[in-house]
Amino acid sequence: MRADDIMTAPVHVVAANENVAHARNLMLKHKISRLPVMDGDCLTGIITKKDIGYRLRQTEPHWRRRPIDHIPISVLMTCNPLTVGPETSIAELAGIMIEWDISGLPVMEETSLVGIVTKSDLMKSAMVGKLSTHVEDVMEDAITVSRYHSLDHVIDLMKERNDKVIVVNNDGTLAGIITESNLAFFLYETERRELPQKDVKILRREESAGKKVFRYVFETSAIAEDLMSRPVVTIPPGAPLSEAVTLMRDQHVNSMVVLDGTEIRGILKRDDIIREVAQ
Repeated sequence: MRADDIMTAPVHVVAANENVAHARNLMLKHKISRLPVMDGDCLTGIITKKDIGYRLRQTEPHWRRRPIDHIPISVLMTCNPLTVGPETSIAELAGIMIEWDISGLPVMEETSLVGIVTKSDLMKSAMVGKLSTHVEDVMEDAITVSRYHSLDHVIDLMKERNDKVIVVNNDGTLAGIITESNLAFFLYETERRELPQKDVKILRREESAGKKVFRYVFETSAIAEDLMSRPVVTIPPGAPLSEAVTLMRDQHVNSMVVLDGTEIRGILKRDDIIREVAQ
C-alpha cells in the first residue's frame, strides 16, 4: 500500500491571513486535527490542534492571550511542513511520522496538494491489522497530574514531555485524561484577557502521619479537572494489540489508559502502534 491508497482527499485548507478561530471551527466541524495553510495554490504551512492548544498558557506573551479570532493563522502555523509523494509506502510514512514526531503529512504531486495522510489513516491500513503482539509489550509509562493542578502546569508538562497526561484522584485512581484536543477546544471566555479565577480545595495532611483534611491552598485559573475527558477508554495489559486497534477505531480515540483492576499500569498510544509498523 502507498500514500495515495490511504490519504484523505480533497483536503480542507486555510489561508495564513485567516484567524485561528476559523481554523479551530473547521477542525471541530470536520473532526480533523490539522489544516494545510495555502497561499493560492502553494503550500506554505500547517496548523494543528496542538498549536492552538498550547497558546492557552497564561504566562505566554501578551499577544498570545488575545481572543483567537484576533490572531492570524500565520502566527501559530508551522512553516514549510514535511511532505511526501503519492508513492510513499506505509512503512515509510510511519517511519517519518515517528522520527519527526508529526501526525500528518501533506501529499504533494509535483507542486500540487493532492491529499493528506494522518496517523488515523495509518491505523486503518492492513499492516496495522496484522500486528500480533499484546498491549503490555508496547505500552508506555503514564504521566499523571492531580485533578487540581493548574492549566499552566498541565501545559508545561505536556510541552516538556510532548505527551498526554492522565488525571488522577487523591487516592491515585483514574479520574480523566488530557490530550491536545482538550487544550485546543477548551471552552474559555474569549472576551476576557484571562481565564476566570477560582479557589482550589485539596486534600493535604497537616503533618506527615496526620489525618488528611480539606483546605484551600491557592487561587488559580482553570485546573486539570476542568478540561479533562471522562470517562476514559481503558484496556487491560494482556489484551491483544488487534483488540486495542479496534477499540480505538470504534471509540474514535488515539490513546487508552492501561488498567489492571483499578491500578494504572501505563498508557497505550497510537504512536506505539505506528512505531510497530515502522519497524
